[in-house]
Amino acid sequence: MGELVYLDHAATTPLDGRVRAAMQPYLDEKYGNPSSMHAAGREARTAVEAARAEVAQLLGARPEEIVFTGSGTEADNLALRGAVACFADPCHVVTSAFEHPAVLETCRHLETRGVEVTYLPIDGEGIVQPQALRAALRPDTRLVSIMAANNVVGTIQPVAELAEIAHRHGALFHTDAVQAVGKMPLDVTRTHIDLLSLSAHKLHGPKGVGALYVRTGVNLEPIVHGGGQEGGLRSATENVAGIVGLGCAARLARDEMGAESARLVGLRDRIETGIAETIDNAYRIGHPYMRLPGHLCYGFSGQEGEAIKLLLALDEAGIAVSSGSACSSHNAGEPSYVLTAMGLDTIRARGSLRVTLGRFTSDDDVDRLLAVLPEAVRSLNPIASHAGFGVRA
Repeated sequence: MGELVYLDHAATTPLDGRVRAAMQPYLDEKYGNPSSMHAAGREARTAVEAARAEVAQLLGARPEEIVFTGSGTEADNLALRGAVACFADPCHVVTSAFEHPAVLETCRHLETRGVEVTYLPIDGEGIVQPQALRAALRPDTRLVSIMAANNVVGTIQPVAELAEIAHRHGALFHTDAVQAVGKMPLDVTRTHIDLLSLSAHKLHGPKGVGALYVRTGVNLEPIVHGGGQEGGLRSATENVAGIVGLGCAARLARDEMGAESARLVGLRDRIETGIAETIDNAYRIGHPYMRLPGHLCYGFSGQEGEAIKLLLALDEAGIAVSSGSACSSHNAGEPSYVLTAMGLDTIRARGSLRVTLGRFTSDDDVDRLLAVLPEAVRSLNPIASHAGFGVRA
């Protein structure tokens, strides 16, 4: 089968060797607890604070506004549950219908506690329209949470405009930026974001560490109690090696983002051109250009019900892609709630193919995908009414 062609970077990214090298000393000889006062503890604390400064610089924030967490999911929970706990009743929250489950399930939990939640509609290209937010705001709206970029279709949301609308109304604005951080510029000062969640393993850092940006003056109640680490917002002994890895990944993303984004757009465009030239029934899902630089989502008309077979055929050929979000792979046979929210019918919403590129994706990887994908589509069983579609000879 040969070397794996990994094209599922929206699910997770391979650890950059430079990040691994930065982490290694803190997995071996530098094992101090950052809360200890002796030299080993002070050494660990220095490393944690240096990483905090790197993450802050990537976001245009101040170091003291960065709270390290165990994941992007935890950061979302802390942002939503922590903010709502500080508001007096009644409390109304606004989010969108195609957020990541880390936000949607947290909102559903809040609903069981008496919080009213409005789920904004999405247009057919995967964008939250500002007028929809304006229409949803109420006198008791306290918090708006809209993701910066969608994990399934890659669409980039107008977070600066949405944050301005929320602030004009007197509400806080949170964004789940797990997919966006490190792939596109995000300056929390210019965009007036109050709370921002991120995860290291989406930007070539390690799994098991994330962060929440908390604008100075925003109050949160902790959801993890204990020793008072992270300014009292996330008690637990810090994952020093993971935090160091996140800091290194943030620095690399800041230094290399411009050139890397341009390279990924070039590779993405090559894939789109190749698909258009060889597969007649392929259709792109999502916005044509308001999307992440390495993100593609496609359906194949008449063959949507065969999406899992297509994924497995590519896997057999040594190409790793996704049929949607890895976070909901246990519901792989069900229609995607993201695509349903965008207005796709249940057949089309069941059959997407997500191809996501990253730092180590090469021209050879793209060549391999374009060599294998047409034949893989040809092998699927089309629905009779779409039998005229297929792969060009």
